[in-house]
Amino acid sequence: MASPSVTPIPSPRNARQRTRPQAPRTASKEALQPVPKDVAKTGATGDAMAGGTTYDPIAFAESLATAAEKSAKLIGEFAARNAGRRSAVPSDELGVGKAFMELTSKMLANPARLAEAQLGLWRDYMSLWQSSMLRMLGAPAVPVAEPAKGDKRFKDAGWQEHVLFDYVKQSYLIAARWLHTQVANVEGIPEPTRKRIDFFTRQYIDALAPSNFALTNPEVFRETVASGGQNLVRGLNNLLDDIERGNGQLKISMTDSKAFELGVNIATTPGKVVFQNELMQLIQYEPSTKKQWKRPLLVIPPWINKYYILDLREKNSFIRWAVGEGLTVFVISWVNPDARLAHKDFEDYLTDGPLAALAAIEKATGEPDANVVGYCLGGTLLAATLGWLAAKKQKRIASATFMTALIDFSAPGELEVFIDEERVGSLEKRMKERGFLEGSEMANTFNSLRANDLIWSFVINNYLLGRDPFPFDLLHWNVDSTRMPAKMHSFYLRNMYLKNLLREPGGITLTGVPIDLSKVTVPTYFVSAIEDHIAPWKTTWLGPRLLKGKSRFVLSGSGHIAGMINPPAANKYGYWTNSTDAATADAWLASAKQHEGSWWPDWRQWIDRDLGREVPARAPGKGGLQVLEDAPGSYARLRADAE
Repeated sequence: MASPSVTPIPSPRNARQRTRPQAPRTASKEALQPVPKDVAKTGATGDAMAGGTTYDPIAFAESLATAAEKSAKLIGEFAARNAGRRSAVPSDELGVGKAFMELTSKMLANPARLAEAQLGLWRDYMSLWQSSMLRMLGAPAVPVAEPAKGDKRFKDAGWQEHVLFDYVKQSYLIAARWLHTQVANVEGIPEPTRKRIDFFTRQYIDALAPSNFALTNPEVFRETVASGGQNLVRGLNNLLDDIERGNGQLKISMTDSKAFELGVNIATTPGKVVFQNELMQLIQYEPSTKKQWKRPLLVIPPWINKYYILDLREKNSFIRWAVGEGLTVFVISWVNPDARLAHKDFEDYLTDGPLAALAAIEKATGEPDANVVGYCLGGTLLAATLGWLAAKKQKRIASATFMTALIDFSAPGELEVFIDEERVGSLEKRMKERGFLEGSEMANTFNSLRANDLIWSFVINNYLLGRDPFPFDLLHWNVDSTRMPAKMHSFYLRNMYLKNLLREPGGITLTGVPIDLSKVTVPTYFVSAIEDHIAPWKTTWLGPRLLKGKSRFVLSGSGHIAGMINPPAANKYGYWTNSTDAATADAWLASAKQHEGSWWPDWRQWIDRDLGREVPARAPGKGGLQVLEDAPGSYARLRADAE
C-alpha cells in the first residue's frame, strides 16, 4: 500500500491504550490525539505531562513481571509446537541468496572499481569527521550527507541539534548512499536479478537505520532517560503481545483495532444488502436526494482488501459523496474466502461478481445497463468484463472508470520482485496446502514496499517508545486483510503478471469466451496516482491504448490510496489532465495542465453525459430485490485475524 496520509479520529468507548500499563483501559478523546510537540521533544510521558515524576517503580516492576510471564508462556508454546521437529535449513523462496551471490561474484571480478569505491567512501567519512570536529568547536559546517526531503525518520530536532546524533545520522546516510550506488552500478547482471538486488538492498539499508535502535535515536534516548527505562519495558510487553497475537510470529500492531466498528464510526453510509452469492454481497445505498439519475453506478473494489476503503468516514467517503451527487450507488462487497472456496477461479469472480451484480441491478432499478467503476484489481476485472461483454455483443456497461488499475502488466512496479516462475511456483505449493492465500502474506508484501512508513515507524513507536499506535481509520482497513482462493490467485498471477495476456487479443478465455480488449468501444475514464507504487501510473497510462472507445486519462497527486480517496473539501494533492495525444507517459505529463484539489469533480463532469434523466429517488428493497441486511453486511464484517 501507499504510505497512508490520514487524520486520527476519536475511538469508541473502551479503546485500549498500552502507554501506561497501570492506567485504566478507557481512553479519553484527548489520549487519542498526536503527542504534543513539546512532550515528544522532551520525551516526557505519563505523570510528567501533569508536572509529576516520570518514574513509577511499582508500575515498572509490574511491567517487568508481566513481560517475564508472557515470555515464559510464548517460549513454552514455541517449544510445544516444535517438539520432535528436525531443524530445517531456512528456505530462500525469493531467491535473495542466489541474487546476492551473483552480485558478489561480479563485484569481485572488478577489484579496481571496488578499491576506487572504497577510497571514495573513506574520503566521505574523513569529510564527515572534519565537519563534526568543526561543529564541536562551535564553527559552522556544511553537512556531508543529508536525508531526502520528506524522510520522516530524521525529523526530530535532536538529529540536527546534537553533534553526536548528527554524526550518527550522516554516517548512516553516507554508508547507505555508497552501498546503494555500488549495487546499482555493477555490470553484467540480468535486469530481473538487478531489480531483486536493488529492492532487498533497500530493505537491508532501511532496517539498519539508526532511528530503529534505542541508543542511536535521540527521541527514544530522551524517553528512556526521562522514564527510567519504562518505555522499553512497555515496548517489550507490546512486542510480546504482538507475537502472541500472531501465534508465534511477529504481527506488528498498526492501529488500535478496538477503536473502530463497521457501521458505527467507519463504513457508515446508510445502505442495504440486496443480493448475495458465494463470492459477494451487493450493497445498494439509501438516497440522500429527492431525485436520482436514471442510470445507476456500480463500484467494483479489489478483493485483496475490503470495500470500505471507499467509505471510511463521512468526510472522505467516495460512496457518500457519489450518493450526494444523486447517483444510485451499488457496491460489491467481496467475501473473505476460506478453503471451501479454493476451487473458485478468475472466471467465477467474473460471473458471480460484475455480471451477477449487473443482473441484480437491473432487477432493482429496471435499468439494463450501468456506469461501472473498478478500483485497482477491481479495474482489471472490469476490463475483463468489458472484453467478455464485447464478445457477447451485450451492452450492459454504459461507461467504465478505472481507478489505479493495471490492464497492461508490462511494467508492474516493485511487485515484480516477488513474481517470477520460481516464486509463483513456490506460492502455489503453499496455497495448495490450505486452499487459499492467507491475507497476512499479501499484507506483508505490500508493507515491505514502504517499509519505513509501514513497518519501522511502528517498531519505533510501539517497541522503543512503548506507545500504542494511534487509531487511524485507513490503517484499520489496511490490516483488515482478506484471503484469496488458490485457483483464482494462481490464474491472476500467471496470466496477468507473468504472461501479460489480458492485453493480447484472445490471450485469456473466460467461460469459453476469448477476451479481446480491442473490441471494447465504451467510453472510459482512467485515473492514476503519480506516487503509486502498486499500479505505476506510467503503466496504467498504457491501458486506454488497448481499448477502442474514447478515453480520458487523469493523473492525481499522492499515492495508491490517498490519491484516490481525495474528497473535494480537502482541496489536496491536485491532478493533471491533457487532452492531446502523446507518444509516451513522460511526454503526456510534460504538456499536461495541473489543477488544484480533487479529481472527483472532473470525473463527475465527465460521467454526466451517461447518467440519463432524473427519476424519483430509489430506496433499497423497493424495486425487484428484497433487503437482506443492513450495510456494511456480514461479508465485510468477517475478519481473517479474528478466527
